[in-house]
Amino acid sequence: MDEATPHPLQADLLLTGISELVTPTGPGPKHGVAMSALTHIPDAAIAITHGCFTWIGKQSDWRGQSTRTLDLGHRAVVPGLIDPHTHAVWAGDRLADFELRTSGHTYEQILAAGGGIRSTIRATASASHDELIALAQPRIAVLVASGATSIEVKSGYGFTPAAELRQLKAIQALASTTPARILPTLLIHIPPSNPTERANYIAQIKEELIPEASSRGLAYAVDIFVEKEAFHPAEAQSILIAALTHGLSIKMHAEQFHAIGGLELALRLHALSVDHLEACTPQQHALFAGSNTIATILPGVSLHLGIPCAPGRSLIDAGAAVAVGTDLNPGSSPLFSTSAALALSVRLNGLTAAEALTAGTANAAAALGLTDAGRIEPGLPADLLVLHSPDWRDLLYTLGANPIREVWIAGKKTAGKEIAVNTSTSWEPQA
Repeated sequence: MDEATPHPLQADLLLTGISELVTPTGPGPKHGVAMSALTHIPDAAIAITHGCFTWIGKQSDWRGQSTRTLDLGHRAVVPGLIDPHTHAVWAGDRLADFELRTSGHTYEQILAAGGGIRSTIRATASASHDELIALAQPRIAVLVASGATSIEVKSGYGFTPAAELRQLKAIQALASTTPARILPTLLIHIPPSNPTERANYIAQIKEELIPEASSRGLAYAVDIFVEKEAFHPAEAQSILIAALTHGLSIKMHAEQFHAIGGLELALRLHALSVDHLEACTPQQHALFAGSNTIATILPGVSLHLGIPCAPGRSLIDAGAAVAVGTDLNPGSSPLFSTSAALALSVRLNGLTAAEALTAGTANAAAALGLTDAGRIEPGLPADLLVLHSPDWRDLLYTLGANPIREVWIAGKKTAGKEIAVNTSTSWEPQA
């Protein structure tokens, strides 16, 4: 071969038979990419080497060599989904709460009867380390089967520094049991009601819990719940500054029930994301314009609790980069499907199909501070989904059945079924 002749690409695996490859365009919202900007390649192929994408394009344009070729049978391919908000490690259940709430009892009445989040705190405290992992493993497996290749998992059911560290250790152990990337977040969730105990707890968080979680690598970020019945903005500011001081990223639960200044604080501190936003006012939407902070919306909460939906459409129109998560938890969002969360965001939050795909991939990655996930692009880990359908829009269209045939993480198939249930007239199941 002449020195001027380029060497052909060498791939470990070539995926062919892709009806269409659809991925967000560009490196993500921090670089000003529009949420509806998608790269669409019909009749595509993907080359993978050492677990990373090395080439994408039309199958007819491939000129390289591959050790193995796999025909996907004329199916659509999209990036692996990112779930940027879950509480997947807990013990006990909230079925009694669910029955009471659907029978007309208020949350305050349920709390007074010993239910609510404090019942989850008690049950989680009573479970052993191994029990917490065993309970969480099938939840993570179901999320992966629904398309999630990277998953954030929060603590927050500890209520004491020791208990929070215990939950973070369980999340760390859980990460070794799944091929998905697990990102552990320390969630500062509920304060004591007694003012003296509250002040002492906040001091423990800043002086003991955050330093310990950081030094032991148990968390990559700190999240805090800012709400009338939780932490107030001034308290949150001191805790988040402590997190930043110890090299941790920051996030915030805010504007779920009331607007009390949490959103403004999160933007001022350049948090990775501010999550929930069901009570976000129209005057606040424009605050996201030009900000790198991601607005993460959680449609499962609105569906399950019957509260107003986060204004996804208005946020996007005002210039926000929106992400979508499941908020998987026992009390307010028992939603075990990342792809279903995206489908709900179209119905409940006003996102278009293209925006929902970006919200569950590139933007969700940005909400976790990830720069190497959420896109199909040479050089990135080969995380991808093979749909049952030849049309990528079935990912957002299908309800009640899993639209995903195969889940690939780092170039390896990790989940999938060979036969689909036909829930759409636009595609047929194939053996």
